[in-house]
Amino acid sequence: MKQGIHPKYFAAAKVTCACGNTFTTGSTQETLQTEVCSQCHPFYTGKQKLLDATGTVDKFKKRAAMAAKAKAEAKPKKTRKPRAKK
Repeated sequence: MKQGIHPKYFAAAKVTCACGNTFTTGSTQETLQTEVCSQCHPFYTGKQKLLDATGTVDKFKKRAAMAAKAKAEAKPKKTRKPRAKK
């Protein structure tokens, strides 16, 4: 390996979660902050929790409701008469 081109490695980097949980791991950064860890992630806890990033879920629900409303209000298509053969 070349010398002097690799970042410094911290064997005991401190990781802090938004839920308050902290643990140590190896990383190239001395401190890390995360939003979800194994103590608060729905897969590990068994509790369902929506992780909404800036209203993404709300926007999706709003679009789905508008699409359903438009489909219900749409006029049925006219049936065309078949052309007469010459």
